This record gives sequence, structure tokens and C-alpha cells, in this order.
Amino acid sequence: MAIILDDEAPIHGDVLEVILSHVPLVDLVPASCVSKSWSRAITSSLRCFNQPKPWLIIHTQCTRSPYHISVHAYDPRSHVWLEISQPSIKYVSALRSSHSNLLYMLSPSKLSFSFDPMNVTWHHVDAPRVWRTDPIVAHIAGSIVIAGGTSDFEDDPLAVEVYNMETRTWETCESMPPILKDSAASTWLSIATTGDKLIVAEKFTGVTHCFDPKTKNWAGPYELRPDPRIFHSIIGFSNDRLTLIGMIGDAENVTGVKIWKVNTENFECEKMGEMPPALIKKLKSETFGVSSVSVCLAGDYAYMYKSSEMAEEIVGWEFKNGGGLRWWSMNNAATGDGNRSERVVFTCSVIGLPDLQRAMSLENRKFAVKL
Repeated sequence: MAIILDDEAPIHGDVLEVILSHVPLVDLVPASCVSKSWSRAITSSLRCFNQPKPWLIIHTQCTRSPYHISVHAYDPRSHVWLEISQPSIKYVSALRSSHSNLLYMLSPSKLSFSFDPMNVTWHHVDAPRVWRTDPIVAHIAGSIVIAGGTSDFEDDPLAVEVYNMETRTWETCESMPPILKDSAASTWLSIATTGDKLIVAEKFTGVTHCFDPKTKNWAGPYELRPDPRIFHSIIGFSNDRLTLIGMIGDAENVTGVKIWKVNTENFECEKMGEMPPALIKKLKSETFGVSSVSVCLAGDYAYMYKSSEMAEEIVGWEFKNGGGLRWWSMNNAATGDGNRSERVVFTCSVIGLPDLQRAMSLENRKFAVKL
């Protein structure tokens, strides 16, 4: 294959593919429409030279009417930040996120949620029967699970309901384990979803339970405390890997942040690495220390940030094929556009060329590289 530009010498396949490997993914969308030859070269380049990597996406919702949501995204393949202009999402309540790529808004009458890679498609359904203010929310195999976080006026603080997306109905399930009565809210619980289960862990004790949306039953407890010095932990799941992030020491003096891989059958932990001390300092909040940090995972990438405020820096790591972790940090390009009257929500998704092609083909949706 050869590509000829005007009267210049032809650019042959391998050379073109190498050149394309340096082009930002968002710019490969229009390039793929040049010709069939270019489309094949882009596909080959993405497969062989510089594969797509999970994006970190930051959603900033104004807390005043009309509650506009601005979106910024970081593409680690291209090392660029993007500003995404898109149509307004119908306001239901404060925007929230859960287990990396689920966005949702919950009010007493409505639940709106989106879980596709770029959150292009939104689903709007009736709210669960039990009114909740701070529940855990998860998307698992065609179902939305909502647990705990009930209003003070409700009888069961551990109530669990599952929305079946096929039948479009809510079903009441076995309540959360009684041991979680004093912590049954997203503030105190960290969650992860595998292909078929919801895993719920207390951030301060490591007590962990599993929920199966098919049987509607809970299992556990399990203990996720591979190091007795852990005082705070969070979990996440990606690429068939359950990851435990544990803070060592105490809230006033964090001496380390360690990463473990967790076996989802017996919940045994295998240490994978430890965050460099210089990066730990970037996660500390003046008010909450490191107890306010959250994590988003997708593919072999993880992003860690302060969730209590607009994070000026974000810490990331990559799970290397040969074992171990590759660490880095980066400035948050969305901070320059934020203020105290905005709510900030993070998601992370594996974004491929088809995902971008779909998003960019929609009306009133534009992508611009931030310089």
C-alpha cells in the first residue's frame, strides 16, 4: 500500500503507520475518512504501534441553574487534554459517579444513568421505591443495583433494590449485612463490580461483602487487610483484576500507599507495588488528608485524585505486563475552568476509535485539544 500526497513521494504502509502513531486519537477520526487505505493504515497503527489507552474523564457540574456540565478528558496514548462540548443533560439531581465509568443522578422521582465509554447514552427511569440520599450504585450485567444510603425516614437503612434493564422493573432484594448498618452509604463504602458481582468494602475496616444480582443474596464477610497498618482503603476492578489500595499509618501521618491484587475467590492479597513518597504528598487534602482520595480504573491504567475538592494534580499508574507498576503524576487541565460553585466527578473508560467516531458523529458535540 502507498499513499501519495500531491506531487510528493509516496508514503508507504509501515512509514505511514508510524507517523499515525504520533497523531492524537481524536484527530484519527477525520483521518480515517480520507480513504480506505488511510482507514486500514490507522487500524494497523492502533493495533501494532500505539494502542488506545483508557481515558480519564472529568465532569464538572455547575451547582446553580441551569446546572451545565462541562467535560474534559485526558488521553494517555496521545498525552493530550481535550475539552468536550456537548448538549446539556436533563437535570435530575447532583451528578455522581461509581466504579469508574457509571454516571448517575438520583432524585425521589427519577434515576438517570449512563455507563457507555463516553457517556453518550443516558437512561431515564423511575426512582427506586425507597428514598435514598447517599446510596451505593452499581451497574452489573444488565442491572442497576442500589443499596443503603437511605433517608432517615425509611425503616430499613440496609435496603437493596435492583433495576432490571430488560424488564424495566425494580425488585427488592435481601438487605445488606447487618454489620454494615452504621456504614451503609457511599461515603463510608468503596465498591467494585466484576462481570457478575458487586464487591463492597468498608474503607476504614476492610470488612468486605459480595452481592450477586442473580441470586439476590450477599456473601461474606471477608477481610481485606493484608497489612495491619492500613487505616483507610479503597477498591476497584478492571481487566479481570480486583485491586486494593491501602493507606499505611494514620490520617495525620501517611507513611505509605500500597497496591495489592485480590483473588476474588478467596480474597487473598498479592502485593503489586507501592506509591513513591513524592506522589503521596500530591494527594493530601488540607482538610481531609488522604482519606478523601478516590480511584478510577480501566484496562491497565488507574488514576487517583482528591475527591473532596478540585484536584490540581492527579496521580496515575500502569499495571505493567511483566509485573510491577509504572507511576506518574500530571496537572489537572480542568482546574482552570472550575470554581467553588461546581461539583466535580471523575470517570475512566477504555476509549477506542469506534467510540470516538460515534461520539463525534452526534450533533452539537465537539472535541478540542487543550494547548
